[in-house]
Amino acid sequence: MTDPYGFLKTPCRPVPARPVQERLSDWNEVYAGQARLPLVSEQAGRCMDCGIPFCHSGCPLGNLIPEWNAYARKGDWWAAAERLHATNNFPEFTGRLCPAPCEDACVLTINADPVTIKNVEQAIADQSWARGYTTPQPPGRLSGKTVAVIGSGPAGLAAAQQLTRAGHTVAVYERADRIGGLLRYGIPAFKLEKRHLDRRLEQMRAEGTKFRTCVDVGSDLDATELAERHDAVVIAVGATGQRELPVPGRELYGIHQAMDYLTLANRVAEGDRDVPVVTAEGKHVVIIGGGDTGSDCLGTVLRQGAASVVQLDINPEPGDTRRDAEPWPVYPKVYRISHAHEEARGREGADPRVFSSATLSFEGDPSGKVRALRLAEVEPEDRTPRLETEHVIPANLVLLALGFFGPERGTGLMRQLGLTLDDRGNFARNAAFAAETAKPAERTGRAGTGGLFIAGDAGRGQSLVVWAIAEGRSAAAATDRYLNGSTALLAPIAPQDRPLVA
Repeated sequence: MTDPYGFLKTPCRPVPARPVQERLSDWNEVYAGQARLPLVSEQAGRCMDCGIPFCHSGCPLGNLIPEWNAYARKGDWWAAAERLHATNNFPEFTGRLCPAPCEDACVLTINADPVTIKNVEQAIADQSWARGYTTPQPPGRLSGKTVAVIGSGPAGLAAAQQLTRAGHTVAVYERADRIGGLLRYGIPAFKLEKRHLDRRLEQMRAEGTKFRTCVDVGSDLDATELAERHDAVVIAVGATGQRELPVPGRELYGIHQAMDYLTLANRVAEGDRDVPVVTAEGKHVVIIGGGDTGSDCLGTVLRQGAASVVQLDINPEPGDTRRDAEPWPVYPKVYRISHAHEEARGREGADPRVFSSATLSFEGDPSGKVRALRLAEVEPEDRTPRLETEHVIPANLVLLALGFFGPERGTGLMRQLGLTLDDRGNFARNAAFAAETAKPAERTGRAGTGGLFIAGDAGRGQSLVVWAIAEGRSAAAATDRYLNGSTALLAPIAPQDRPLVA
């Protein structure tokens, strides 16, 4: 602890984003080029180093937040980076993408503004790279055991890095043409510039991890054959089954799944195309869904030059403060403004969101293209439409950002490995995630056959990047224990663990 009165003397000051008009003119990160030091060091000094740091409970990784706050306050970036990487493989990802439930669990949040933990985390990670502290960590010896990781999102990459460093020979299989999963094609560059991902992948290659792209396991490559060639298999394919909206007019041209649209936009940023196959330029856009994916779509359509944009959220508008039913330290449902919402306000002069709204149908023109959307307000209790509130808004492009129901069903991967679904629609696994005493047939994350482990959203369901990394680390610990009989790898969570909510 640097100053026991720091939280009393220093007001909360988050790192400011770039001006709205400036960032709408490019695809760079919203914080690109913004000065962080010494602001971050000053803000880290607000940390009280609580006797019971509830920020640990808010973070599934168990990040040692008070420790690296203290080092950041002193400007000891090497020590801060060491403490940060002790629990998190990819802090440059979480520092940019995580909604920071740790901040809502900060003790200061009881009656004041929290420590700006997310800003401090990103600054430490970036300083670690800039100063050459983040280097490859190849294993001292090889175990002679081989592991296949299916899926290269944050869970798969975290599992692969941990297992490689433990001495196993690891190959990551990805069906897309580039490694990264949703980090690559689902997250816009203005939230995560892909150079951060590429830099981390180069570190993993230097450590010994192998990557195989354009391989759809279960289709291009028989999953049973893959399992027979390896001593263990980690399945981290994510929860990519996209929810649908079965209303009249869904078949009209111009209605797209949000993730398909974001992938096409990201391929332009990757240099695959000069212009996107689907663009919002000059169109009236409606985004259906109020979550993070909807916000990513909002920032993208604004940069593409949409004529107008409306974002529909079926949930009622939340309040500005915690409800009594959501006390500290849980992650509350409060009115939040993403950078994309801030950008829409700067351009349109108003929040683009319409709460408590449901889509009833789509209307098309004679050529079969969507031209309008019919919606109505809903009752807050059961979400039934109030028919007297029906009205029509223009829509030339509709993006469905309704979330994901779990891993894709009926795939060759499922059939060939005998995977089943649990009652939540995710790949079934046992609940003994970190049990050191478990027998081989009972160990963590195991699917129905020996040596198979489920990691990330494929077993948990749609979640946050920080949970995916925690899942990958825990699955790696389970896999290492299965292969060696014991493990020194950390397992921060179990399959049954859930976020801290009321």
